[in-house]
Amino acid sequence: MDIFSPFEENQDQLSPNRNIAPLTAALDQEKRLVVGGCRLSKLAEDYGTPLYVIDELTVRASCREYRDSLSKYYPGDSLPLYASKANSSLLLSSLVASEGMGIDVVSEGELITALKGGIPNDKIVFHGNNKSKDELLLAYKNDVKIVLDNQFDIDQLKEIVEPGSKKARLILRFTPGIECHTHEYIKTGHIDSKFGFDPDALNDIFIQLKDIEWGELVGLHAHIGSQIFEVEPHRDLAEVMAKALQKGRELGHSLDILNVGGGLGIRYTSSDDPPSIGHWVEVISNAVVEACNKRSLQLPFLMCEPGRSIVGTSGLTLYKIGSRKEIPGLKTYVAIDGGMSDNPRPITYQSSYTAFLVDRPLAKTNEIVTIAGKHCESGDVLLNDFPLPICSSGDVLAVFSTGAYNSSMSSNYNRIPKPAAVIVSENTSEMIQRRELPEDLLRNDILPDRFMENVR
Repeated sequence: MDIFSPFEENQDQLSPNRNIAPLTAALDQEKRLVVGGCRLSKLAEDYGTPLYVIDELTVRASCREYRDSLSKYYPGDSLPLYASKANSSLLLSSLVASEGMGIDVVSEGELITALKGGIPNDKIVFHGNNKSKDELLLAYKNDVKIVLDNQFDIDQLKEIVEPGSKKARLILRFTPGIECHTHEYIKTGHIDSKFGFDPDALNDIFIQLKDIEWGELVGLHAHIGSQIFEVEPHRDLAEVMAKALQKGRELGHSLDILNVGGGLGIRYTSSDDPPSIGHWVEVISNAVVEACNKRSLQLPFLMCEPGRSIVGTSGLTLYKIGSRKEIPGLKTYVAIDGGMSDNPRPITYQSSYTAFLVDRPLAKTNEIVTIAGKHCESGDVLLNDFPLPICSSGDVLAVFSTGAYNSSMSSNYNRIPKPAAVIVSENTSEMIQRRELPEDLLRNDILPDRFMENVR
């Protein structure tokens, strides 16, 4: 297939988070959208819609830029971890593992997915602000590093680890008290956060964890938020963490690991201008080195936890257009066969996106429409007052930058089955998650015998 130039000019080949479309997005001879060499309308025909599409090349490019940038800018040892909450699957676990990355997980399900996807146990970090005993036990038995988020974690681990057994490897999370400009719901660094120990409590926690028989404190973790375009907060974070590192080492802890979290934003619309992966890593690396050198501290093993900026712009979602409602002088609604169940971000965060008709991406936009989902909620709107060419029922719409927090936050609202997902690479598509069927939604339902007489 002859491929023309991508429809998005001046793509950043090293830092995909600065693009809207996947790196392989292009036009075929008929000027139809192609990703990974696969025509998008053909994918919709073959797999149905809604359909999540992941471009393998874009994911790999993002992973390599994090890995290579850490090697370039940080003089000590380092490891980028993929934040699996962004999009968790066996495929993505296997893919990031093949790129030499680790992973962070927040539940038993994410942990099992990481283990079965081939992530080495020593490259897994287990987070969460309310871990169950079963989750902690699974992490402990698999030699996964456990992030202590609160006293509850400490108390439960005391009960889990038997005397004389191997020690749990622990990373202490604290709130750094740093504000940044992002959505209120995804700020995690300020003091009023459900995550991590209060910084004023660190000294007491360090003392409490000194010489414990059941665990070994090996590192510190802090995180300032998500979808962040600023770099200055990360400089502040390095200073705060180096100060805590010094205190912990003075109190007898080895503290070899410093995990600075993630949070780098991506480009959803043309107005978004996130820093590149390389620049983000450079700022953090230099800040950690400077803060440690100022205190004569041996450089720690540096970890970071990108999620959105790894997988966000690698993904897109395909929908088929259905009904149309015109309100003269007010608004035109165009409905798609998905909505808030496969992408809850617009109704949750008022998020904006970029979209195209896949077989007419260059057509003149001659009407303003509101792309509505099919769910029984007035707020189920994917794109509000969005310019599109005149479209008809059956046309396929692609919404870009949906690789992060779409599949992972999807639901069965209105008992709508979750979409299938495919990965595309070198003119080939492969299914990585099958489409749910309506009958799948009944698999956990139980109808008591006394109601059976009403069954048809």
